[in-house]
Amino acid sequence: MLSARTARRLAYGGGGLSLLGAAGYAVLRAQAKLARRTIGARPLGGPPDPDGVYGAGDGPPISFVVAGDSAAAGYGVETPEETPGALLAAGLAEVAHRPVILTTVAQVGAETADLAGQLDRATDTAPDVALLIVGGNDITHQVKLTDSVRLLDEAVRRLRAAGCQVVVGTCPDLGTIRPIRPPLRWLARRASRQLAAAQTLAVVAAGGRTVSLGSILGPEFEAAPGELFSEDQFHPSSAGYAHAAAAILPSLVGAAGLWAPGDELFEQDRGDSVLPVAIAAVAAADHAGTEVAATTVGGRAGGPRGPWAQLRNRRRRPLPDAPERV
Repeated sequence: MLSARTARRLAYGGGGLSLLGAAGYAVLRAQAKLARRTIGARPLGGPPDPDGVYGAGDGPPISFVVAGDSAAAGYGVETPEETPGALLAAGLAEVAHRPVILTTVAQVGAETADLAGQLDRATDTAPDVALLIVGGNDITHQVKLTDSVRLLDEAVRRLRAAGCQVVVGTCPDLGTIRPIRPPLRWLARRASRQLAAAQTLAVVAAGGRTVSLGSILGPEFEAAPGELFSEDQFHPSSAGYAHAAAAILPSLVGAAGLWAPGDELFEQDRGDSVLPVAIAAVAAADHAGTEVAATTVGGRAGGPRGPWAQLRNRRRRPLPDAPERV
């Protein structure tokens, strides 16, 4: 299991890990080549454009930005309404009883290094809340994980400085991808969870909150790969994206301050806990849909083992049946 010490080391620059280690490198390289060929055998069309206004109401519109990689863009679905951005925009609008303006700057194949350019294109929207999903391509392209985490930290701080609330869907568990075989699968799973935990530490320190996506692409996806994966066996299907969006929506609602009176207290009364952030990050990496956000204990932001974090096992909120753009 990933340790809190390892998560801290990766998040704060004390070394890096690579997906392909030195041992058995030739075998692993051959497996990676075969997996890429299998995944690319059924190329998908580009993700549809879901941008627009969702919902209605009397209040001012909420500006919502989605940035990151193919998982954020909705690669693998056929209609705009099936993308995670559209599902979440419609969900936010339904909870807030206000229109939500969705802007998607996520790109297929993007790494964390691409977030800066994506956010450049989103600055005119003055976002109120942003969702970032990134990290999978950093693993497959063997980006040094400390560099990946540093760049994510910079992106979150940039958004927070502009007054935007930030939710980050952490690196998914690449060990669930069927074309990836052992021992490459084991290394992919280990590297994915290490990055997810390190991302959590950095995001919470930068003023955002995270939702673990690792095990969402885990046991439930493994149990129904034909339903939850698209034809390329790598990206989620429309059902898969809806599954992930249902786990992310409560954290977006919380980040945007849209809970009705009493709802936030109800959501927290589910065996949630306050832990040092490094321990919370490791725990979240192993549990689907877990949110981690900064908190205080007795008016203090940290204790002897570092900053405090609230570990929330939020109840998944239902998504609108058919999100429509106005």
